[in-house]
Amino acid sequence: MSMSNYFVVGKSLQNSSIVNHVTGATQYIDSITFPGMLWIKAVRSPVPRGKIKKIDYSKAEKIPGVVKIITAKHVPNNYHINLAGLGVGPPDEPVLPEDEVNYKGEAICLVVAKDEETAAKAANLVEVDIEELPPVLDMEEALKPGAPAIKKWGSNVFMFGGGMDGATPPSSPKRPYFLVKRGNVEQAFANAYEVVEGSYLIPPIEHAPLEPHICVAKPEPSGKLTIYTPTQAPYFVRDNVATILNIPASNIRVVSPHVGGAFGAKVDPEFEMQVAVAAMVVGRPVKWRWTREEEFTISTTRPAVKIELKDALSREGRILGRKAKLLHDAGAYARTSPYGVIKSTVNLSGPYNIENLRYEGYCVFTNRQPSSAMRGYGVFEVSYAVELHMERAARKLGIDSWEFRFINAYRNNQVTATGRPIDDAYLIEVMKEAAALAGVKLPPHLLQLSS
Repeated sequence: MSMSNYFVVGKSLQNSSIVNHVTGATQYIDSITFPGMLWIKAVRSPVPRGKIKKIDYSKAEKIPGVVKIITAKHVPNNYHINLAGLGVGPPDEPVLPEDEVNYKGEAICLVVAKDEETAAKAANLVEVDIEELPPVLDMEEALKPGAPAIKKWGSNVFMFGGGMDGATPPSSPKRPYFLVKRGNVEQAFANAYEVVEGSYLIPPIEHAPLEPHICVAKPEPSGKLTIYTPTQAPYFVRDNVATILNIPASNIRVVSPHVGGAFGAKVDPEFEMQVAVAAMVVGRPVKWRWTREEEFTISTTRPAVKIELKDALSREGRILGRKAKLLHDAGAYARTSPYGVIKSTVNLSGPYNIENLRYEGYCVFTNRQPSSAMRGYGVFEVSYAVELHMERAARKLGIDSWEFRFINAYRNNQVTATGRPIDDAYLIEVMKEAAALAGVKLPPHLLQLSS
């Protein structure tokens, strides 16, 4: 079939939204307003970890235009976990903290007022007495015996297995890491011609969307709630808001029009939960727009990830076995991190055939702002580490790195680390095209290979 038969493939098409974007006609959430709409500002924790002894908002309440101070007592069902609908648990994050804070900037209470300026002024008058506790700010420190346990279950890791991670059956054993294993990895290392090790660290990264977090929640005369938000996950918002308000999901309508940038930053629904609670308490439309400072210091980031790889190599350049340990910094709460760890761990082979392996993925809690999705969630970090490690291994063996990848590339009818049969392998073909585009002349014996 010729390209002329296609309507989209191979054609240059204009983005349907581009005219409105460049002329300023596109309407974003910040353009939404309703009669009697109120504004929100948060009182945030000045410390990364501590016990809340007292919240005194008597001065703030006296400011003309302040309508309500929202605290944990106003939330019908305060504790939640984003991925509960996928079978992940237990709930570990409060909409608003009841007795402790777990990261600097965590919202302790919300001020609802007639306008943004009044809400900000009143928020500055709220006095919070916090008994500061030793924070845990490093993943490796968090895993050491004797480290302060910041989770209520007495450790600093998410427990995988037992049907509580969205991936394992209820009968599976519970472990402090997600485990992927195949073959006899110890025998592979015993037979190795060379062993190569590497440690790779990816720091947290801020998404920095042009549009900050912003949300409008409007109680309807019917008793239902409409939430206007530039979320990437409207059903996450609907289901989690329904959980914390103890109302049917059918009573919540989520409207997500144009999104002014997100890249994963607007997946988690905690922000919308807080706005929803405030709207239902005051019975009026409310709006909250984060400042750029809040966007940088409070919003989720790409997680910090440390990956340790150790490969057993044959003289001919085959990867006989691999051991891997992955540490994923979830920050203070789970959010989407258990899923991210699973996704990362099952991809630690990269696109390469490794028959003997043992991979351990840890979801580690620290007193940092929570992390979550960012472009290529869980795969970017692993790809970075695996490809650097492939270069290191090729140099250790004295083999050209292109050839090393061709030798180990997945072929059809092989199986992945999790045992899934491969029937769509194209890495060899893609590498041939990439080499040609890069002006790399591959030797004839590699050009003859196929998947």
